[in-house]
Amino acid sequence: MRRPGIAPLFVMMALAGIPATASADPVHYQSSPARRTVAERDWGPWLGPFRAQLEPSLMQDFGERYLYAKADADMKASPPAPQRVVFLGDSITDRWNLAAAFPGKPYVNRGIGSQVTAQMVLRFHQDVVELHPAAVVILAGVNDVQGFLQQDSAEEIEANYETMADIADRHAIRPIFASILPVTEARSGSSNVLAERHPDELRLLNAWLRRFCAARGYAYVDYYDALVDDKGEMRRALTDDGVHPLDAGYALMAPVAEAAIERSLGGRVASAPSAR
Repeated sequence: MRRPGIAPLFVMMALAGIPATASADPVHYQSSPARRTVAERDWGPWLGPFRAQLEPSLMQDFGERYLYAKADADMKASPPAPQRVVFLGDSITDRWNLAAAFPGKPYVNRGIGSQVTAQMVLRFHQDVVELHPAAVVILAGVNDVQGFLQQDSAEEIEANYETMADIADRHAIRPIFASILPVTEARSGSSNVLAERHPDELRLLNAWLRRFCAARGYAYVDYYDALVDDKGEMRRALTDDGVHPLDAGYALMAPVAEAAIERSLGGRVASAPSAR
């Protein structure tokens, strides 16, 4: 093969952003100066290795769209169930057995453990819009407050809620927003649930969500009031780790979700084979 001549070589260097000569002006990027580095914190013996395992994958697919790609493709191959509802969220949704909680209902679980609202925005088209649901129940925010994957202000989290709502509206899908659940310390007493997840910040986000839903006419699912104790924490009998509800907690959440879905869709949801 003929080696590239001088002129083609200059073109290739220009496309790559390489100065043609040592005396050429340096390339200037609008994002300069160099991107910041963040001091890594100790996430503990379980979350630390889990986070390290996630990092290489998130560099290629921050939304983790690959996790439900096959299930979504299989579902799209069949006609959409009437009044399908997608439950979008993090591990609290992921752990919820929707088929047992809502027998015969066309409810689809699209929860992914440890996810933050920015990731849900990235996968919203694949995991929600392309499944053609009548409504989407969005439960998210506790991982954002913890800062497990990225540091977000309340305003940035709220902007992600608004983005998901706008996408749903654009595609004639009814957005239903759920309050963030209350948290408490794990029964073992060895965790830092309250210190890392800041109950006051969770309550402020819930207050914003309630106002947002009222202003836009969306249904609001108040899981918080269903699970909270007189100290403003999740009732200890409903959780082992202080964050995720046990079956007894999900049993309290199910009728609250069902009532909001019925309000949003203007009547009872038709029964159909449910989907995991």
